[in-house]
Amino acid sequence: MLYVADAPGKGRGIFTDMALAKDDVVERAPVVVVPADQVELVEKTVLLDYYFWWKVDTLEIAVAFGYGSLYNHADEPNAHYWMDYDHKTIVFYALRDIAADEEITFNYNGNSTEKSALWFSTGEKRPGLWNYGEKQLRELWEKPKE
Repeated sequence: MLYVADAPGKGRGIFTDMALAKDDVVERAPVVVVPADQVELVEKTVLLDYYFWWKVDTLEIAVAFGYGSLYNHADEPNAHYWMDYDHKTIVFYALRDIAADEEITFNYNGNSTEKSALWFSTGEKRPGLWNYGEKQLRELWEKPKE
């Protein structure tokens, strides 16, 4: 079972109370898909730091429920995710064995091996989806997945 607890230096984090094996599903988080014409409105709210890019071709974003929007970033994460478009969920899974009471993290760059600096490490505001051109979005979105 997952739970929320203090994550030193990060605020809240998501932890597991039982060991997970590599490739185990951590969570299937249902999402609300935000249409492209509403993204700019969402980006003016606190949700800017919590959404996922859903589909580049339609410029939609998604807000994950459950624990989905609360996992913290790590350059060397123990989990990753994939979008289940048919069921409107984000499936989080273990990249390696995860010990009981270990924090579950994924890489916010969208690729578990990408080490680029992120907005919170530079003290900047998260760049919104609309700060990118479509070509840049496609390049970001289509990075190789594990």
